[in-house]
Parts: sequence; structure tokens; C-alpha cells
Amino acid sequence: MNLTLRIWRQKNTNAAGQFVTYQVKEVTPDMSFLEMLDVLNEDLIGRGEPPVVFEHDCREGICGSCGFLINGVPHGPRRGTTTCQLYMRFFQDGDSLTLEPWRARAFPVVKDLMVDRSAFDRIIEAGGYITAPTGSAPDARAILVPKEAADTAMDAAACIGCGACVAACPNAAAMLFTAAKVTHLNALPQGQPERDERTLNMVEAMAREDFGSCTNHAECEAVCPKEIPLEFIARLNRDLLRAAFRPHREPLVVVGVPRQPAHEDTDPTLTS
Repeated sequence: MNLTLRIWRQKNTNAAGQFVTYQVKEVTPDMSFLEMLDVLNEDLIGRGEPPVVFEHDCREGICGSCGFLINGVPHGPRRGTTTCQLYMRFFQDGDSLTLEPWRARAFPVVKDLMVDRSAFDRIIEAGGYITAPTGSAPDARAILVPKEAADTAMDAAACIGCGACVAACPNAAAMLFTAAKVTHLNALPQGQPERDERTLNMVEAMAREDFGSCTNHAECEAVCPKEIPLEFIARLNRDLLRAAFRPHREPLVVVGVPRQPAHEDTDPTLTS
């Protein structure tokens, strides 16, 4: 197979970028998309040109590192597939492909096809955990987990944080990612003590980043390589309403918002 690749090249975050066209020859159908780029980079290095920068790690569809737009679609034309799992047999000899990084203000371009997705890390840091005593591993039967709750949590935990949902959304919203990370723990008994704090803190952390608002276009669900369902966004909205209006004995601590001291009644007419 011989391909024509039109690739976005950008030296750094502050530099102006442009598309550069390359020819790739002798591509075999059994190569993955990233292996095809490896062939291109070997050719570029042999000619003394800088290789195309793209992010990758496991190359097994688990880590979420790889990912860029292929002809305008995150991870390419195959549903439920990461870029590293996309094989060249899904393309035709002579195809012309356009490769570009995620296009979102919250994901600034680092170089070429690589973007900075640390905004996702900050959302997880805000509440993507549970507080549990340390020590030896507890008995597996110590906390009973209903099967429906376990299945929901596992479906949500499948999110690999690749950012395709943000790249596909016309508003560059991060609701599907945040909803998956919140639902993962909120669905389990172990996540109930901090459920409200987690929901408020993670949503507030998302709002601080440069993501847009969710307007239910559902583009995120269509391109998610792990097929995270849109219903998790509805679950997040319900949890958000629950956390905002449910009475609490103690004020909730929201990231970036100081805890307000309780006001004592000092009306002298009420004292004895």
C-alpha cells in the first residue's frame, strides 16, 4: 500500500503550525496505524528530517496515550477503536489521510500531534479517589456490592482518558470524561461517604479548565474508543443536583471555595 499523509507539524505550543504532505510506501495491511507512522519516521530520520511527534505507550488500547484526528475523526473511522488498534487493512491503496492533533483550548499542542491533557489529571485529583484505611487487603466479602452497581462501575472505569470526547464535541466539553470518572466511584458502596463532595469538586475542577459546555450533541459517545454511554452524563447531572440541594450536617468543601464557618445565634433576646 502507498499512502499520502497530510500531517500537522508544529514546533511547540507557541509556534505557528502547518500541514506538511508526505508519501509513505510499502505499507502492509497488517500494520497498525502507529506502526505505519513508525515507518514514516524511520524514513524521515534517515533523510535527516525531524520525525513526526505523536504520543503512545502500551499500543494495546489501554493507556489512552495515543490519539489524534484522522480525516477529522478522533481515532479514525472505526468505532470502539483506539488509534493504536486501527489497522491499515481498513484503508485502501492510494488513500490520502489528514492527521491533526485534538482541537481544544484545554488541550494545547505540545508538538505536532501531541497535546497536553493535564486538565484531565486535575479533574481526577479533585475527587477521583475514596478515603479508606490502609493496611492489609480487606476480605473480598467485607463489603457487598450489588451486581448492577458493579457493572455500572466497571463500564465507567473503562474510560482511558484519551480525550477523544473533547476533540469530537463542537463545544470541546469534558462532560463524558468527568461523568465516567464520577460514576465509577459514585456507583459503589465504597464511594458513598464522599459522593457529594466528589461530585461537586470534580465538576468545579472541570469548570475551571478551558472546556466548553455540554449541549447533548452526543458526538462524544460516537467516537469514544471504549464506548462510554451518554447515560453517564445524565447520572452526573442527577448526582450534581443531589449534592447541591441535599441538606448536610457539615458544609461541603468544594475545591477553591473556603469552608464557611457556622454562624452562631447571638441575639440577646434568645439567651437565658
